[in-house]
Amino acid sequence: MATSVRAVEEILNYKFQKTELLEEALTHPSCTDSPSYQRLKFLGVAALGSAISAYIYLAYPKLVDGQLSLLLAANIKTEKLARVAVRHFLYKYVRHNTTGLDEKVKEFVISVGQEKQAEFLGGAIKAPKVLAHIVESVAAAVFVDCGFDLKTFWVIFRGLLEPIITLDLLSQQPQHVTMLYEICRKDGNGQFIVSASSENKENIELHAAKTALKKLAYESTDKLDIEIEPKTEIEGAKQKLNEICGRKKWSLPTYRIEKQVGPAHDKRFICSVQIAVAEAVLFMKGEEKLRVKYAENSAASAMIWSLQDSKLN
Repeated sequence: MATSVRAVEEILNYKFQKTELLEEALTHPSCTDSPSYQRLKFLGVAALGSAISAYIYLAYPKLVDGQLSLLLAANIKTEKLARVAVRHFLYKYVRHNTTGLDEKVKEFVISVGQEKQAEFLGGAIKAPKVLAHIVESVAAAVFVDCGFDLKTFWVIFRGLLEPIITLDLLSQQPQHVTMLYEICRKDGNGQFIVSASSENKENIELHAAKTALKKLAYESTDKLDIEIEPKTEIEGAKQKLNEICGRKKWSLPTYRIEKQVGPAHDKRFICSVQIAVAEAVLFMKGEEKLRVKYAENSAASAMIWSLQDSKLN
């Protein structure tokens, strides 16, 4: 256990004042000769929830309460925390007396290692809860050892979670799964498209969604430029596009100035808009306009028309 404590301290880059806290955090309930991580796990859930809530609240001021809740839930779910335990090899340092536990963990670790890219929503094998419990209990041990100081706790523990605390496609996918699963079951004409199977029933929608995306030719991490015929610009297109994204549980559109033309006293702008949709980023450019806000509205109009013409509508 002393060796395990030193190893985890090195992973955390933190020296415990009370190493018995970490020893407890690394002890499975099957070990009846010493305190297990059960109580710490309870506190760890609260500590992580509070710290991540504060982080996303400050980092993403434009998100509404529903979006914040979705993002929080996505980043504290068992699957993600289990992968943190795998990524940092925390599972190697747990003391237990449970037959078959090592085999279950090993099976999951191998499955994760065989993935072509990180499956933050879940792979083919369901994550053992013990892996998430390790992360939660270690988090609690840090939280208690630093005097229940949430700010200090976050500075210490954030490094382990950094790859998953983000508003990129991986974090937003939980909002897309339901919509994509609908595509899997039927298209606009009510026709069956595709099905998928998984050993993990909690992840069946994700795998079905990915299969559907492949069939619909939308599986890409590159920008998808959708060519459409010019159409009348839509008044208030930015707000309308926000509403569309809200209904579909997509991330909000982001705008960027692609080009500036003309002299300083008569500048014109071309803006683009992009929206993260599952494993693709929809991308459209607007027409040249006198002001940035008009150029953004032009891009939003083009995106709305493109969505109308696409299978994602």
